[in-house]
Amino acid sequence: MHVVIAGGHGKIGLRLAALLAGRGDTVTAVVRNPAHRADVETAGATCAVVDLESASVGELAAHLGGADAVVFAAGAGPDSGVARKDTVDRAGAVLLADAAAQAGVTRYLLVSSTGVDADPDPGSGEVWVAYLRAKKAAEDAIRATSLAWTILRPGRLTDDPGTGRVLLASPPVDRADVTRDDTAAVLAALLAAPGTAGRVLELREGDLDIAEAVAAVTA
Repeated sequence: MHVVIAGGHGKIGLRLAALLAGRGDTVTAVVRNPAHRADVETAGATCAVVDLESASVGELAAHLGGADAVVFAAGAGPDSGVARKDTVDRAGAVLLADAAAQAGVTRYLLVSSTGVDADPDPGSGEVWVAYLRAKKAAEDAIRATSLAWTILRPGRLTDDPGTGRVLLASPPVDRADVTRDDTAAVLAALLAAPGTAGRVLELREGDLDIAEAVAAVTA
């Protein structure tokens, strides 16, 4: 399988690239900063330098030729402001969908966030509110496409070592943590499970082996 990861230098993107390359897949990591090339190549991916905030659909589509799937794991980052939550977390996801459609790639995995179905608490701060609204808008846009999409909503992400055991279910699901290691492993498993297309899935730490958890939600 050839997989293109938007946000290939992120904490989930690098983990996912290493997992996919380790199982023999071809991985292209889309990054904004050319200084990140060495990191993604160390993970086993080929680097494509594309700024999702300024690139055209055609410019991004040129890097998707021959791909079997795309994953949107990009984000503006915790230190970004309200505006970039929209230009990256929403518009970047839509750009990848449009580019995938232009390049003839049908499989699309979107890394979203838990909590997007509820009205954001204004007391949580304007940046967090903007983040949740951008993620929800991205979900709505992707669900309106004809792509074979799967939306993954992890709980609060941690850098603890992965356990290989998760809770994967349709919403609603109680809030809880999940490791970035396990999130990447679930994404890798979902890429190999086309029967999960059309599903919105919440991800938490849990008791089921990842392969079992994905099999349980596969149509």
